[in-house]
Amino acid sequence: MFESIPSQFILIASTVLVVVMGITMMFVRAKSAKKPANAKKIIIPPIAMSSGALMFLFPYFRVSWEHTLVAVIVGMLCSILLIKTSKFHIVHEDVYLKPSKAFFFVLVGLLAFRTGGKVFLGGDFHLGELGGLFWILAFSMIAPWRIAMLLQFKKLQKKLQVT
Repeated sequence: MFESIPSQFILIASTVLVVVMGITMMFVRAKSAKKPANAKKIIIPPIAMSSGALMFLFPYFRVSWEHTLVAVIVGMLCSILLIKTSKFHIVHEDVYLKPSKAFFFVLVGLLAFRTGGKVFLGGDFHLGELGGLFWILAFSMIAPWRIAMLLQFKKLQKKLQVT
C-alpha cells in the first residue's frame, strides 16, 4: 500500500509539513502566553499525539527495540531544552506561560536537528520505519516536557490557593 508512493515525495512532503507545524507551534506558543494557562491545555497535546501510536499496528512502521530505546533517550534529552525554556508565572491571580525568546531558538534548533536526522538516516531506514522512529522521538520529547509543565503549573496553582 505505502510502497507505491515515491519515497522522495513522502520525505520532502513530510519535511515541509514538519516545518509548517513547527512555525505554527511558534505562533500558538506566542498566542497562548497571552491567556491564562490551564491543565487541559497542557495535557491535551501528548494525549492527542498518542493516537499516532496506532501506526505501529502496521508492520511497515515498526521499529526495532534498539532503535526505539535510542529514539526515547534522544527525545528525553531534547525535552530538557523545552522544559528549561517553559516557565510559568502568576499575573493577577492567574497562572500564565512566561514568554521566552530562547524557546523560539530551541524550537528552530530541534526542527533543524529533526530534519537533519531525517535526511541523514533516510538512506539507512525505509520510510515507514523512519516515520515510526521520529514519532517515538517526538513523543518522548513532548510527554516529559508536558509533564514537567503540568507539575510546575500545579505548584503555582497551589501557591495561588494558599494566598
